Amino acid sequence: MTEAPQHAFDDATQILACALTGDSDAVASSFDAVVSRDGVVGAWDVAWCLAATMVGELPGSGGWTLEFPGIDDARYDKRWVARFVSAYVNGDAPTGEALFGAAIADGQLPDCLLALAGSTVATLRHRAA
Repeated sequence: MTEAPQHAFDDATQILACALTGDSDAVASSFDAVVSRDGVVGAWDVAWCLAATMVGELPGSGGWTLEFPGIDDARYDKRWVARFVSAYVNGDAPTGEALFGAAIADGQLPDCLLALAGSTVATLRHRAA
C-alpha cells in the first residue's frame, strides 16, 4: 500500500463524518478544500484512506478478486468505486492512479469521490449492524 500523510487521514475522517450525516454538499466541499490545498494528489491520498477504511484489515498477500455483481451495468461512479477498491485491496497503486486520471479526463472525479465516501459509510453501517 502507499503511505498517506496524517492530514489525509484527518481529511478522510472529516469527510466520513459529513457522509455519515448524509450531507453530500459538505462531503463535496471537503474534497474541494483538499484539492485546493494539496491538488489531485491530496484527493488521491484521501481516497486511498477511504478505501482502507472500507476494506478494513487486508487479508494476507496475493491477488484478490472482489465480487461486484452487475458492475458492468452500474453507473460510472459505482464502477469506478468498485475498481478503485479492487486496486486498493491488491496494492495496485498504478491502476488506482489510472482510474483517477480517467475520472478526471471524463469529468467524473467529483461524483466518483462522493460515491466512494457513500460506499465507505454504507460498509461501516453494514459492519455495525
